[in-house]
Order: sequence, then C-alpha cells, then structure tokens
Amino acid sequence: MGIFDFLSARSKNTANLARDRLRIIVAQERSLRGAPDYLPLLQRELLEVIRKYVNVDVDAVKVDLIKDGDNDVLDISVALPDKAVGAT
Repeated sequence: MGIFDFLSARSKNTANLARDRLRIIVAQERSLRGAPDYLPLLQRELLEVIRKYVNVDVDAVKVDLIKDGDNDVLDISVALPDKAVGAT
C-alpha cells in the first residue's frame, strides 16, 4: 500500500456517492414526467376555492400523485393559517 493509496480510495467512494445521488435525481425526474398534466391546474383551482373562505398563501396547497401498489392516490395538503379570516 502506497502513501497516496488513500486518496484514490476516497475518490472512488466520492464517485460512487455522486453516481448514487444522480440516480436518485434521475428517478425523481422520471416520476415527475409521468405525472398527469392536470395536477398544476387542479392545484390552482383548489387554491382559488380555498381563498374564497380562508386567506392562504400560494404555497399553502400541495397536490401530489402517489403510487400505492397498483393504485394512484391523490394527496392534497392544505396548510391553513392559525386564525381563519372572518372566523369569530
């Protein structure tokens, strides 16, 4: 074992780590491409309806499509403020 062998071992580990991270990113991008194109529109329309009753930010409504075995599940999350507008 040479004095500089530890440097080459580190670069191999770093390369493997970078490759694994890239695989994760590519997998995420592929899953987003397969998502239905109506989700952004659905998210905007839900936000409009919710804003009729509660003052919320644009980022308050999240709509995701999750794969659950053979089924697709629509996950809708709404972050409401502590005190709703007009509430008594």
